[in-house]
Amino acid sequence: MKNICLLTLLWVLYASPVSAADHTDKLYVDVNGLVCDFCAQALEKVFAKKEQVESIHVDLDSKVVAITFRPGHQLDDDTISTMIADAGYDVRAIRHE
Repeated sequence: MKNICLLTLLWVLYASPVSAADHTDKLYVDVNGLVCDFCAQALEKVFAKKEQVESIHVDLDSKVVAITFRPGHQLDDDTISTMIADAGYDVRAIRHE
């Protein structure tokens, strides 16, 4: 009987879907044209206006923008690309974590 209870408990724990609120999504955007702190600040301001975004980090050395979303929120790739292009930069790739 103990084995059945244990197996049932394990099944419930592993078979239950993980809700979006249980984790924070993060993605990385490879961007051409990032050369200075002004570039980083410009993108930080653009993304700070979006309620879905929890934080943004611009790495000028690797030309990568890391965007962390609030739990249960997301922006689609097209929206992210448009926001970055409208700020004057070129998106090379978007990588989801």
